[in-house]
Amino acid sequence: MPTKTAQIFNLEGKPTGTTNISPVFDTPLRPDVIKRAVLSIQSHRIQPQGRDPMAGKRTSAQSRGTGMGIARVPREKGGGGKAAFAPGTVGGRQAHPPRAETCITKEIPKKEKRLALLSAIAATSQKDIVSARGHKIEAIPEFPLIVENSFENLTKAKEVDAVLASLGLSNDVNRVRESRKVRAGKGKFRGRKMKQAVGPLIIVAEEKGLMNAAKNLAGIDIVNVSNINVELLAPGTHPGRLTLWTDSAINQVEKLYGEGVEA
Repeated sequence: MPTKTAQIFNLEGKPTGTTNISPVFDTPLRPDVIKRAVLSIQSHRIQPQGRDPMAGKRTSAQSRGTGMGIARVPREKGGGGKAAFAPGTVGGRQAHPPRAETCITKEIPKKEKRLALLSAIAATSQKDIVSARGHKIEAIPEFPLIVENSFENLTKAKEVDAVLASLGLSNDVNRVRESRKVRAGKGKFRGRKMKQAVGPLIIVAEEKGLMNAAKNLAGIDIVNVSNINVELLAPGTHPGRLTLWTDSAINQVEKLYGEGVEA
């Protein structure tokens, strides 16, 4: 099979050369495996919780039976007759409380996890899949989109914004900015007041000044090529995130994730 190549663009958006593309980008799309891998990652972030098995049961409350014209719920001894112990009463126990021993993490085989990662990487190079995910890609010249290594040395947000515009990503960045809105419901009080769309992912080989320069750009994530995972490449279990690679990062894909995978 002939080696595939892709163009490398400079910071002004003009092609300056070509580079070989890893066979990883030919991995078949497996949205079912990608979904399982993303849900597995998300499940490991859930905080385990449970209840004290004796919660609501530390009482001598007993039912007074029938014939008194009152409900037959257990009541505390004394003149007040306050209900206790039973589910649905004030100070009573929960009917079916969460249990601390419940397994809430979803495991996935190593080979399946690797297939999901390679499939998610390959999806970033397929224009129709990226477009179907909702990204604005009309002005983007090529997939996968590769920029020269000097991009990693930028230290100012306005410089990064200018490069993204020259490469045709400004439409998608603006889409993210326009999508930002206040969340409905009680989530506003719980540390997640704002909602916004997911924007481009920038994959680099070295973490230099770019990480600080672009951290305040809406919807943009920056990650080292050795630390990419399925959730970054396919947020919400949907593959095809718009991705910008640096030349060094694209050259490390084969070394880190190569050797191919059977579908």
